[in-house]
Amino acid sequence: MGNSATELKQSFLRELSPDSHFEILFDHLPGVSFFAKNRDFQIVSANRAFWKRLGCDSEADVIGRNDFNLFPDELARKFRQDDERIIQTGEPMLKIVELFFNRQGLPDWYFTNKFPVFGKDHGVIGVMGTVQSYSGRKSALTPHLQLDRAVSYIREHFQEPISMTNLARRTGMSVRQFNRRFREVFGTNPRTFLIKTRIQAACVELRSTDIPISDIALDFGFSDQSSFTQHFRKHMGITPFRYRKES
Repeated sequence: MGNSATELKQSFLRELSPDSHFEILFDHLPGVSFFAKNRDFQIVSANRAFWKRLGCDSEADVIGRNDFNLFPDELARKFRQDDERIIQTGEPMLKIVELFFNRQGLPDWYFTNKFPVFGKDHGVIGVMGTVQSYSGRKSALTPHLQLDRAVSYIREHFQEPISMTNLARRTGMSVRQFNRRFREVFGTNPRTFLIKTRIQAACVELRSTDIPISDIALDFGFSDQSSFTQHFRKHMGITPFRYRKES
């Protein structure tokens, strides 16, 4: 049965026309973007949701471009690291939680799944993946929807002091239950999630303003510049000062 099933699948794939665009399927899944890249990390395929999210008019606008052409450097570096790992290992990376800021300056979280693309010689020839917004994924998170109260609160109040006890209370769970459920859904604990949100928001300020780093630290919920620098280096790999200088 196994061999015949494999042969059936391979026979079908051999009959496919080059004009069969599987990515069109993702246009009918709410909030789901699809992309594929070659070994040079250039976009070779993308669905409508992907290029629309980037403000482009057609797929042709993103073909041949890489993440450094399309995203801020800190995001592009993270994407490149993940892609390189997949190409080197041939293993997928699943349930990656990534943070972007929308046009209103509010944080939106996205769930990313990336897979290696294999060529005829069984070597990895690229990477493909899906990106789904948190709001688009809510329907798939029915057992965990009570977490939405905590996520929404973080989204709207990440610059203010937030305790894990307060977040847990908003979900109707104990702190231990809240931490466990949060990690199941987002792959990280709520405290780290909050810190990452603050750091990404601070990145926008570092890139686009001349506000002193000490003020940015306080504005985004850190106790002082030293604490901000420590967390920033841990998550971004460089200091806020160097990040601003290189942006």
